[in-house]
Amino acid sequence: MRNRREFITLLGATGAAWPLAARAEEPGGMRRIGVLIASTADDAESQARMAAFHQGLTQLGWSDGRNVRIDIRWATTDADDLRRHAAELTALAPDVLVAATGTSTVAPLLEATRTVPIVFVVVIDPVGAGFVASLARPGGNATGFTMLEYGQSGKWLELLKEIAPRMTRAAVLRNPAIASGIGQFGAIQAVAPSLGSS
Repeated sequence: MRNRREFITLLGATGAAWPLAARAEEPGGMRRIGVLIASTADDAESQARMAAFHQGLTQLGWSDGRNVRIDIRWATTDADDLRRHAAELTALAPDVLVAATGTSTVAPLLEATRTVPIVFVVVIDPVGAGFVASLARPGGNATGFTMLEYGQSGKWLELLKEIAPRMTRAAVLRNPAIASGIGQFGAIQAVAPSLGSS
């Protein structure tokens, strides 16, 4: 999966960029990564993702217990559990935090710290959710990968128009309380006039 490789590369590049002097300050050059996962520890898909994460880090020269310590907190999607685990990870003073399961893990990590770098994966709309200022210049302490580019949402409407050329109206079902869909909905609205749809 392309995003998983990019994530590992980004995290590996973050580790590779750690100054040698900073590594020397730590006993044995040990770095620390905190990982927050909104899943149970026995979930097969989450276990596979963590195995790929460990494998990718190993390929980049980072080995858990040798030169990096990886602290993982498994939490259900319960907001209180996520906040508690985010606070625990932040208290460990990691070099970087990983929001491993998207929006549900980014928000509590950002509540817990605005200084420790946070790398997120599978967030639908990090700008609309308020995690980053823009895709080009995230700002703050969070960066990562989106599930899709907003313009793709406009392509859905274009595809619908190809399937049903006489279509003049389309309905979009979404929950306005969930910020992650703002960018997607905006892309659909931007394309609609050019297709004669509303």
